[in-house]
Amino acid sequence: MTTRELTVRTDDGVDLHVEVDGVQNAALTVVLSHGFTARLGEWDLQREALRGRARLVLWDQRGHGRSGWTPLTRATIDRTGRDLGQVLDAVVPEGPVVLAGHSMGGMSVLALARQRPELFSSRVVGAFLLATSAGGLVSDGPVGLGVRVLRALGLLPVYLWLLQLWAPLLERFRRRGTRIGRWYTRRYLFGRDDADPEQVRKVQDLLEETPLPVTMAFYATLLDHDEYAALPVLGRVPVTVVAATHDRLTPLGHGRRLAEEIGPSAELVVVDGAGHSVNLTRTATVDAAFLRLLDRAEHAARAA
Repeated sequence: MTTRELTVRTDDGVDLHVEVDGVQNAALTVVLSHGFTARLGEWDLQREALRGRARLVLWDQRGHGRSGWTPLTRATIDRTGRDLGQVLDAVVPEGPVVLAGHSMGGMSVLALARQRPELFSSRVVGAFLLATSAGGLVSDGPVGLGVRVLRALGLLPVYLWLLQLWAPLLERFRRRGTRIGRWYTRRYLFGRDDADPEQVRKVQDLLEETPLPVTMAFYATLLDHDEYAALPVLGRVPVTVVAATHDRLTPLGHGRRLAEEIGPSAELVVVDGAGHSVNLTRTATVDAAFLRLLDRAEHAARAA
C-alpha cells in the first residue's frame, strides 16, 4: 500500500492537502478530519489500525498543516463543513463512506450533515465522532461568563477583532516548546492519568505548528458553534461517539448529549481517566470502537 498526495481546490480558491492510503479497491472509504490547530498526522495511530481494512482519505483543514490559508471571514466551521463536502466530491465521488472527526473535525462532519443531509444514508453510511461537541463549548465557567458579558455589552466582535489584530505580532515573538506550553498541553489535552512526558511533548509540538493568526481566526467560530439541529440527520446511519471523562475542552456531557440526540443509531463509548487526546493515549480502545463502527457501517451499506 502506498500513500498518494493530492490537492483539492475549494470553490473559494483554497488548496487543501489530501492523502489517500489503505486498500485502494476497498468497498468502504473512511474520510478522517483532524482537530483544531492540529493536522492529519494526529490520526497516524488510527491510520495504522485501519489501513488494511478500508480506503483512507485524510486531509488538512484550511489554515492547518499543508493546506492553504483563508480570508479571516471564511475561518468558520460552516466553511470547513463545505470543504469536507468538496473533498468528498473530488476524491470519493462514489461508494459508501464513513466520516470520522476529532474535535473540530467532528464539528465539520456535523456542519456537512446540516448542509447536505441527502448524503447521509445514500453515500455516508457511518460517522465516528471523537472528543467533539455540537455546541455550547464556552457556556460554563469563567470563560463562558466572560463571553456572555462581552456579548451583552456588544463588545464580543471588538474582542475577537483585537485578538486577530495582535496575532501576527505575537506570532513573531512566539516561543515554541516552552514549559508553560507543556503545562497547558498536559492540563487541557490529557486526562487524569493518561499522559507521559513524551506524549505531552509530541502533542505540544503538533499543536504549536499552527500559527497564532490561524488559531485566533477560528476562535470566533468555536464560540458560536451550534449544530444540534443536524443530529437527527446523523441518526440515519450508525454512529460511534467517543467521549473521555477528563476532557477539559469537549467535556463528557457534550458526548452524552450527542449520543442521546442522535438516537438509537449511536453507540457511546466513555473512556475513563482520559482527556482530549484520547486517540493517542487510549489507542486500543479507540481503534476497537472504530473497527466496530466499520462492521456496523458495512452491514448498513449492504442492507441499503
